[in-house]
Amino acid sequence: MIYTTDEFKKLVENIQSQDWYRNPIGFGIARVDRGQLNPEKILQATYPVVNWEENYGSAAIFLNALKESGVEVDTSKSELVCTLSDEFLTSCIESFRPYAPEAKGEAHKNVQVISSLATLPIDSGLTGNDYKVVFIFEDTNPLSVEAVYLKLYALSLGKAKLRSLNLNGAFGILENCAWAGTEPIELDWLRANEISLKINNQYPEITMVDKFPRFLSHVIPANNTRILETSKVRFGAQLAAGTTVMPGAAYINFNAGTEGAVMVEGRISSSAIVGAGSDVGGGASILGVLSGTDGVPVSIGENTLLGANSCTGTAIGDSCILDAGVTILPGTKITLSEKAVAALKEINPDKEISTLMRGMDFQGVNGVHFRVNSLNGQTIAMRSTREVKLNSDLH
Repeated sequence: MIYTTDEFKKLVENIQSQDWYRNPIGFGIARVDRGQLNPEKILQATYPVVNWEENYGSAAIFLNALKESGVEVDTSKSELVCTLSDEFLTSCIESFRPYAPEAKGEAHKNVQVISSLATLPIDSGLTGNDYKVVFIFEDTNPLSVEAVYLKLYALSLGKAKLRSLNLNGAFGILENCAWAGTEPIELDWLRANEISLKINNQYPEITMVDKFPRFLSHVIPANNTRILETSKVRFGAQLAAGTTVMPGAAYINFNAGTEGAVMVEGRISSSAIVGAGSDVGGGASILGVLSGTDGVPVSIGENTLLGANSCTGTAIGDSCILDAGVTILPGTKITLSEKAVAALKEINPDKEISTLMRGMDFQGVNGVHFRVNSLNGQTIAMRSTREVKLNSDLH
């Protein structure tokens, strides 16, 4: 029996000193949505608390509780996914006893999860089979739906950096579902029950069909972050505080997002990152790695403006301007006057600047204004003289 915080710390130290124990990269307890026709299918995993490179004391308690409940715990594998049991909960409750009275608000969230599970109403219809405790020990290709969701949470909550996690194979693991609000529904179940559902006026309102849910279905954004249409941000995207996502042509894919207050009225494709203070203008497109970037993820610098309907498939530096309708791809030929070369060299002394460059040559070059010569159609670059500054009242 654990009664004091000192006893708790000694228990954690004892668990962590054992040969079988290994600190996870990430872990948490998830409620899972199962297939309506095939209960073995996991359609979605919802984590009330995500631990990522943190709270190793709770990780030790969870892993030890699994062992005490008779589960074979193998921490040598990349991930571990186990169904919850009464024995697991009892062991956790006993171990967390010293912290239970103060587990409120932001304090001891893992204790709050255990307490909430232990006090589920009998008539809730939920059982231990509806919950999984999940651990990721190595950032390899995910093997389960639960691990994919844990990584997507880590990205969307800002606990892991964009483009830092291995999501290879995620699409093959996730089920393509019809989504009625936040509820995933097997497409085969809809087909099998279509007649009766429609005759009885019970056919659900389907908001989308996809393998990924929406960002706002799982993440509470910062107070000064605005998302004006839920469909515009996919789960796994990362929005820094102060970001505004407008309706219309705006869209932010998974594993993409912003690093500060950004105005988004265009598309930020998967793996693309936009720096603080920048403005992605209406209809502007930042290409993903499969759509014209030569496989290189695109980063947009700070305080940069992508004009309406512009397109970029290569990295752009800080304080740059891409005029409306201009396209800069890695191989785009761009001409500069001698005056422009001198001006850009002055603020980018460590960069090679010449009178003829390609789009990819501008990676890390700051203060560039990309335009199209209206007389000959050539794409040109010059020193930007205009400061890009967001309206603070809107962010």
